[in-house]
Amino acid sequence: MPGLIQRNDIDEVRSRVNIADVVGDYVTLKGAGIGSMKGLCPFHDERSPSFHVRPQVGRYHCFGCGEDGDVFSFIQKTDHTTFQEAVERMAARINFTLHYEDGGQASDHGNRARLLAANEAAREFFVEHLTAADADPGRRFLGERGFDPAAAAHFGVGFAPKSFDALRSHLKGRGFTEEELVTAGLLSHGDRNAYDRFRGRLIWPIRDVTGATIGFGARKLLEDDNGPKYLNTPETPIYHKSQVLYGLDLARRAISKDKRVVIVEGYTDVMACHLAGVTTAVATCGTSFGVDHIKVLRPMLGDSRGSDVSAAGEVVFTFDPDEAGQRAASRAFAEEQRFAAQTFVAVAPDGLDPCDLRLNRGDDAVRRLVEGKRPMFEFMIKRVLAGHDLETVEGRVAALRASAPVVAGIRDVSMTQGYVRSLAGWLGLDPPEVQTAVDSARRAAAHAPKAVERLAPSSGPNRQSITSLPEVVVVDERASILRLPDDPSTRLERDALMAILQHPQSAPRELTVQAAFAQMSDGSLSTVRDAIAATLDSLDVQDFVSAVLEQTPAPFAPLVKELAVGPLPEREGSDMVLYCTGVLSSLVERDLLHQKAELLGRMHRTDAKDDPEARRELELKLVQVESARRLLRNE
Repeated sequence: MPGLIQRNDIDEVRSRVNIADVVGDYVTLKGAGIGSMKGLCPFHDERSPSFHVRPQVGRYHCFGCGEDGDVFSFIQKTDHTTFQEAVERMAARINFTLHYEDGGQASDHGNRARLLAANEAAREFFVEHLTAADADPGRRFLGERGFDPAAAAHFGVGFAPKSFDALRSHLKGRGFTEEELVTAGLLSHGDRNAYDRFRGRLIWPIRDVTGATIGFGARKLLEDDNGPKYLNTPETPIYHKSQVLYGLDLARRAISKDKRVVIVEGYTDVMACHLAGVTTAVATCGTSFGVDHIKVLRPMLGDSRGSDVSAAGEVVFTFDPDEAGQRAASRAFAEEQRFAAQTFVAVAPDGLDPCDLRLNRGDDAVRRLVEGKRPMFEFMIKRVLAGHDLETVEGRVAALRASAPVVAGIRDVSMTQGYVRSLAGWLGLDPPEVQTAVDSARRAAAHAPKAVERLAPSSGPNRQSITSLPEVVVVDERASILRLPDDPSTRLERDALMAILQHPQSAPRELTVQAAFAQMSDGSLSTVRDAIAATLDSLDVQDFVSAVLEQTPAPFAPLVKELAVGPLPEREGSDMVLYCTGVLSSLVERDLLHQKAELLGRMHRTDAKDDPEARRELELKLVQVESARRLLRNE
């Protein structure tokens, strides 16, 4: 294995990679002030955007959970890589050749990188084999469902030969060990030797959001195949089925743009939807749609909790009308409250799934299926009602009791009132009677144990005016922006330190040095200022914030990280040089004014007759301070 990557190369890659582009593969980012972007945090489940990215600084910080770092730490945490693997991935992204301390080449033996390479080699093998003679069942399956060779190539569909060792021999010939192939889920353990997991099956590659192949889904085609209809890659270090959505690599940009995701049930359904123009379609991989899938999708949807639910994005579920589909709908509904987006259900006529619908009725029918979606609440209420005899009084009363909690769970008040009237009409009851049942269900739900959202108070000393900062309660004793007093003096100090940390080279160096020694009223900010003053020799270093953090006492490190990414106050028409120069000048001028006041006070207390030397020294210092003030004002 090669040694450590040379430090200069690490810094060069960090400086060349745009962190916003990398984070944008996972999170939908929006502008949040000068040079700042924000979105929903990918590291914890939240309803208001707390995750801030500053491309010029090259850092991110979540004000909700405290996650913080640069582009390398982001890749490490999201994709569970080592630091070296993260650097190598980013270097490959920008076609940068890394150099190692021992002169070696980039390692492909890191666990994740090696498993990804094995999966990619397997994908190429399967795709190539789709044209082989023994792959005729696979080609016939695709053709019968309306997928031509171009469609197969677009989705990377391949074929696994009916052999116990064809893939194993091929990949071992490419330098992969049997242990690596078992770990990647490509081989299964036998009594004597490992053997190919996928045999005689049509293969779909399952990719992560970056397009890297992390696993496979395989469909049974041959009558003598005694395995399940669909066989997926088992859990591996890089493949976790509860966190994976098939087609997300192709759909993510459309999802972010359209603020809509369509959840279908299978690989061919995803293909049919995309080919029909519904390019936001994705599918789960052998598991029910659950919490981890929601965590993946919400940052892409920009699915933040707001006052106007109707303006949020859309999540459209397609379910088969059979009992299995109904159970899937119930499971999806159980997670509905985790979305701020509106949720819908689309059920095709005659029980056709999107693939069969496209085959029998064309692309337009698939598009109409999605556009003809029904609200999830309407779907679930009618499903509840279907289980009761509405022709009897007893049945209607039981149906009301069963459906009232569904209506009570609707977030939008005006929508709740609409469903009260609709439910009254479906049951043949008076709206006030239905409203009473809904209110009772809401009170019962309110007394049930539930998670308490960490929302900040609407007023009080911890309420801050900083642009776009999320409202969260500080629950520990570490220094934080949210703990700073909200007064003009502290805001000036805060903004000046933010300007230095985020744009250390924008203001004149002499002015930055003066600001780094200016007196500050807030103790926490004074500590940060001292750390900056101790790091002035590193102002020109690419990762200045990391240098400051090395000098910062641990309890104050979170404050430095927040100041390094917090949105600067937006001023129309201003550029960064003018802004940074202005705010630092204001801080230094305030400090000079304080010095002048102190000198004048000492002069009044010093008698020229008793101590003429001390008096002259004070007068000289006063002239110097006044000269510095005029120079600062360009007078």
